[in-house]
Amino acid sequence: MKRAPSPSRQPEERITTSEPKIVTACVLIIGNEILSGRTQDANLSFLARGLNEAGVRLREARVIPDDVGVIVSTVNEVRRAFDYVFTTGGIGPTHDDITAQCVADAFGLTLIVHPEARRLLETHYPPGHLNEARLRMAMVPEGATLLPNPISRAPGFQIGNVFVLPGVPSIMQGIFEQLKHRLAGGEKVLSRSVSCHLAEGTLAKDLAALQARYPELEIGSYPYFRRGDFGVTLVLRGTDSVRLADATEELMALIRTLGGDPQVGLSES
Repeated sequence: MKRAPSPSRQPEERITTSEPKIVTACVLIIGNEILSGRTQDANLSFLARGLNEAGVRLREARVIPDDVGVIVSTVNEVRRAFDYVFTTGGIGPTHDDITAQCVADAFGLTLIVHPEARRLLETHYPPGHLNEARLRMAMVPEGATLLPNPISRAPGFQIGNVFVLPGVPSIMQGIFEQLKHRLAGGEKVLSRSVSCHLAEGTLAKDLAALQARYPELEIGSYPYFRRGDFGVTLVLRGTDSVRLADATEELMALIRTLGGDPQVGLSES
């Protein structure tokens, strides 16, 4: 990896979008350990909730291996297809932590030791303990903006619309909470949930008709079985609170017609 001159510090980057009402994101979960089943991903649900709070719709998530060609081609594909891309994993100190180099390659940039990232690591480790392996965590594409890490100091980074985060859940969450204010989101997606003790098959035909009357909403059906009990939770999602309320009322009336007792909930998710 070629070491280039240290870049001058840049003002914090804030991304804007041309269509603020529908802002999209993709998450790339990088790591052979996820694909092998050795490690269970714990980051996707957190990012999905956090992005929704920021008015960003998570449209796609992929799990990809620690493979240079796959990472580079996938980053290039999704950064052109979505407003934001978030990667998790592969920015630690070991030989298989290749995400930073791959993102640099995707953008056609040189990977450098960022002086501020190096300084942060020097303050974190005792004198003489910042070895070559640990210094890898200070390497970012030239021109990248550092993402502060309140947990273990080693920063993530942003280049263009790509945010590169660690795979350790507590550290990833700490960095994400620090960067959320940079996201230029659209309208938040509101949701209502309605539960009842009816089988999906009983509701299916009428539920499809309801969806057809409210095409701007997402209506999902999620059956449950617990402690000898069964039923279904129906989740309605959309940005128009009036249409959401109208559809919920229709759904509750439908459930009553079919002999059920609807229980409604409200959240932003």
